[in-house]
Amino acid sequence: MWFIVPALAASVLLIGACSSGDDETATPTETATATATEAATETATETATAAETPATEAATVLLGGNEALGPFLTDAEGKTLYTFANDEAGVSNCADTCAENWPPLLLAEGDATGGEGVTGTLATIDRADGGRQVTYNDQPLYHFAADAAAGDTNGQAVNDVWFVAAP
Repeated sequence: MWFIVPALAASVLLIGACSSGDDETATPTETATATATEAATETATETATAAETPATEAATVLLGGNEALGPFLTDAEGKTLYTFANDEAGVSNCADTCAENWPPLLLAEGDATGGEGVTGTLATIDRADGGRQVTYNDQPLYHFAADAAAGDTNGQAVNDVWFVAAP
């Protein structure tokens, strides 16, 4: 009997016949089969994990919108982005509990990039808590904790200081 064990997506590893005896000591062929199977499983798992983690990030900020509010900025997953009227250009004034309710759009590394239709200037600022927050035309960008799905705009005009980020 022959076993076919996928080693990589484009190649196949053939393993020789296995003994079917009751001997508790593994034969070299059985040991090779087990080792090859483990290696193939590990390779397949690593390949699947790599496929889930994109090698290059998509645009950080995209253009979204709806009929009621018109165009506004979203993150790469389509979640609405907001600006805070109490911020200063290039400075976030939302920390602690504020940042729990209005999580900043953070970028671990690299440059902020815009998708089609995002024409303003994207950059990052260093927050007091150590994060790198994305800005649009020097205005720090935030999510709203009560927005559950892409396109939700529950944060619009909250306390007359939070507004969807207009392009």
